This record gives sequence, C-alpha cells and structure tokens, in this order.
Amino acid sequence: MSAETLTAPTPEVRRILRLAVPPAGRLGTAIAFGVLSGASAVALLGVSAWLITRASEQPAMLYLSMAVVGVRAFALGRAFFRYLERLAGHDAAFRQLGTVRSRLYRRLEPLAPDGLRGVRSGDLLTRVADDVDELQNLALRVVQPLVTAAVVVTGSAVVAFLILPAAGVALLATLLVALVAGVLVNRWATASSERRIAPLRAALNDALHDLVSNLDVLTAYDALPAAQERVRVASDRLTAAARSRAAGLGVTAGVVSVLAGAATVWALAAGIPALRDGALSAPGLAVLALLPLAVFEVFGMVPLAFGAWRRVRASAERIADVAPATVPDGIPVDAPDAAPLALGGVPEVRLDGVSARWPEAEGAVLSDVSLRLAPGERVVLTGPTGAGKTALAHVLTRLLDHSGGYALDGVETRGLRQDDVRRVVGLVEQRPYLFDADLRQNLLFARDTATDDELLTALGRVGLAEWTAERGGLDARVGERGALVSGGQAQRIALARALLADFPVLVVDEPTANVDAAAAGAIVRDVLTTAAEDGRTVLLISHTDVPADLVDRTLRLEDGRLVA
Repeated sequence: MSAETLTAPTPEVRRILRLAVPPAGRLGTAIAFGVLSGASAVALLGVSAWLITRASEQPAMLYLSMAVVGVRAFALGRAFFRYLERLAGHDAAFRQLGTVRSRLYRRLEPLAPDGLRGVRSGDLLTRVADDVDELQNLALRVVQPLVTAAVVVTGSAVVAFLILPAAGVALLATLLVALVAGVLVNRWATASSERRIAPLRAALNDALHDLVSNLDVLTAYDALPAAQERVRVASDRLTAAARSRAAGLGVTAGVVSVLAGAATVWALAAGIPALRDGALSAPGLAVLALLPLAVFEVFGMVPLAFGAWRRVRASAERIADVAPATVPDGIPVDAPDAAPLALGGVPEVRLDGVSARWPEAEGAVLSDVSLRLAPGERVVLTGPTGAGKTALAHVLTRLLDHSGGYALDGVETRGLRQDDVRRVVGLVEQRPYLFDADLRQNLLFARDTATDDELLTALGRVGLAEWTAERGGLDARVGERGALVSGGQAQRIALARALLADFPVLVVDEPTANVDAAAAGAIVRDVLTTAAEDGRTVLLISHTDVPADLVDRTLRLEDGRLVA
C-alpha cells in the first residue's frame, strides 16, 4: 500500500471534489432510478426462479398469474429505470461540469500569463479538458454505484433473511468477503496504472502539441523523427497503462464472479437441509440459489467504484496543482474594496522605486525602477535580453505585481480594479496571439461595436490596407496562431487591435523581434507616428535602434535597473 493511497486529499482537492458533485436533488433522482433498476434486476431473477419452479408443480394458473405479471413488469422496469438513471445521472454530471469549468477558468484568469509560466501548453490543455471531464465520474462511477449497491444489497439480504435466516447470513458474509477481496485485488491490479493514466495522457497531448505546433521548425532541422518518436513513446506508455488497468478490471470482475458462485453454493448448502425438513419450499430454495447471482451483478460495481475514485482523485490533484486556492506571490489580485478608475484623456504614468519578480522565482527581475511618462510622450526602452523589459511591461499592465509606487495621474493602481487599469494601459505583446478566424473576428474582440469601415481604417493606419485588399478583405483567414500571415503582418494586426481598443497609454513589447530589418523599421515608424497622431503615450520596448526624430527620449534597462 503506497503512501499516496494512504494520504488524505488536501483541502483544495476536497474542494474540487465537492464542486464536482451535482446538487442533491439531481443526484438523488439518478440514484433513485438506479436503485429501482437494480431492485428490478434482482426481483426479475428471483420471481423468474420462483415462477419456473412453482410451474413445475403444475398448480392452477391463478397461482402463477401474479408472478407472470411480475416477470414482465420487472423485465421492463430494469431497462426503463436503467435508461432513466443514465439520463438523469449524465444530465446532472454534465451540468455540474459547466460549473467546474467556469470556476476553473475564473481561477486561471488571474494567473495568466505569468502565473502559468511553468505549465506546458499541452499539459494545461489536458488539465482543463480531460482532467475536468474525468470529474464527472465522481457522481457517475463512484457515488451512484456505491449508494445504489448499498441500498439494493441491503434490501436483498433482508429478503433472503426473511426466506431463510441462514441464507441471509451467508449472503451478507459472502458480500463482505467480496468487498474486501474485490477492493484489495482491484487496488493491487490497477492502482498504479490508474494513477498514471492522467499524467501519461498529459504527456502524450504535450508531445502531440509540440509536434504539430512546431512542425516547420522540426522539419527544417531534421528533428521531426525524434519528435515523432517522443509521441510514439508517450502513446505506448499510455496504452500500456490502459491495458494494465483493463486487465486489472478483468481480474477484479473474475474474483467477484467466483464469490458470487460461492454465495450460491452456500445458499444451497443452507437451503437443501431446510427443504428436506419442510422449513423451506422448493420455489423458495430456487429463489435463494439464484438471488446471489443478481445481487452480485449489482455489487460488481463497488470494487470498480474504488478504482474510479483513484482516477478522479488524480485528476482533481492535477487541477488543484495548476489552479491553487491562493494566487501565487507576484500575481496581482483585486482587493475587495478596489475602486473604479475614472480618468479623462491621457494620464501621466509614474513609477517610484518599483521592484518585481516572476511568480515562484527567487531573484527580483526589476529593482528600484523609477520612471515618469508624460501624457503623449514617446519613449523607447532598450536593454539586453533578460534585463527585465517584458517584466516592466507586465507591471504597467498589472499582469505582474510589484512593490513601490505605480500611479496614473496620481492615483495608485494597487487600489484600482485591474481591468480598469488595462483599459488605460494596453499591451501589444512580442508574440501577439491571432485566433484561427478571419481578420474581422481578430479585430472585433478589441471593440465589438466597430463597423467594417472602422476596421479597415485601423488596418490602413498600420499599413495593411493594400495587403487586406489583396487577401480579399476582412473575410481573409489568418490561420491558427496566425500561420497564414508573416511576423510583421501579425504585429501590425495586433497594433490595429490596440488602436481599436483606444488605449491612452500603449506599451509595445519588441514589435520587431520576428521580422526582417526593412519591415522592422516600417513597423516602428508606424507605431510611433500613429501614436503621435492620436496624442497617446507610447513606451516602445525594442532591441534595435530607433530614429531619434521619432521619440522624445531613450531609456536603458540592465539587470532590472534603469541606467539611462
């Protein structure tokens, strides 16, 4: 027995598991239908055994008519209630998954992007999709089967006890042995594979994501075979774990079946002497002999429920790991009394002794940075790679928390709502994200009320008017992550989005990082001249020289400190 099996779930994992359980009304309805379906299955076999045995005694048909009706009713009820149980159970579980996902997204939102720097894209996708989907099994394959089996097994044992006390005791004793043996065998045969399936599935998705998203680079550097081999190895490991789990489930089912046969033998051993002594009728003996088979069919879900619990718990732990209850240090969080921001025009931006560090990093990435951006000023920030330029951009847009003072027109941003700050200070990232949609949709989310003429005007201001016309207008597709456009065009589209959003202060992070020299100069000139036309403040982060006539001043950042 591993330490992992023995340890209790953490409070955060328990919170996620509680969240995955549907409301009592919906779950109770599914359980009730499950009980009726299981009870109908047991009753069907019991009544059928009584009917066949009693009919062999050739009584008047009057004595058999009720049993005939019962067989038909229980046969229909078994399937009918089973259908209703599946319908109600899955409806409740799927509805609850919506709540789980919305809570998870709400938890992830303040973490992105800096709080998720250590999580690979494929792994994050697996946790948000597959691991959340696994939580539905808490209700469907853990709670429902356990409660249904408990009710049906208890009722069946009571019936057996009323027919023949010794048979009822035998059934209960066999069920207890089956419970212990089934759970132990299931844990021995499947525990390791069930705990490994979720991370192995994540590893496969991660390898596939890397292969697909970097296919061009892998091909260019002849690294495609190695990437394909990583996918194959990850797939083989996941397949092996799934086969191991399937084999373990088969062994568990075999153990339960053997004990079901033992229960029948025990019932016959107790019933035959009672029949000989006249304490039990022949139909009663037939019922006692076949009753364990039906009961164990319902009970067979119990050992499997413990296996499903291990898978659900593993997924809940992975979700808790990526979306902790408390936001890590370095990620800003709105205070309960956070005030709205009401500014007129372009504000003054002032940093006084600002320091910051990346979440879960030890050293500071910014140290004692003081900076003033006057309204309408155009400033270039240069510095070597790793100097902290991107961190400063994230501080200004409240993606990264800070110490020291950061004020807009004298209003300290720490007491303001982050969304309000980001409506004033906008960021054009070094690698802008483009959705797999057309140009129109990639622009509209910046201002969803914009007309096509306004969208075309924004594209024209960033030098994309002719290109847009050549591509067929706003309906032109840009591909997944902008695969159908060049790096320079992607930067210009991102700048057009920023113009549509009408940020008074614009932070542009390395707009020339992925373009050639000629395009880089054109992009920088477009950024700064467009900003000057609108009177907005621009902080341009660049690793290349910028013509002095386009900017008001140039600053340099080294080792997290301003040196010029």
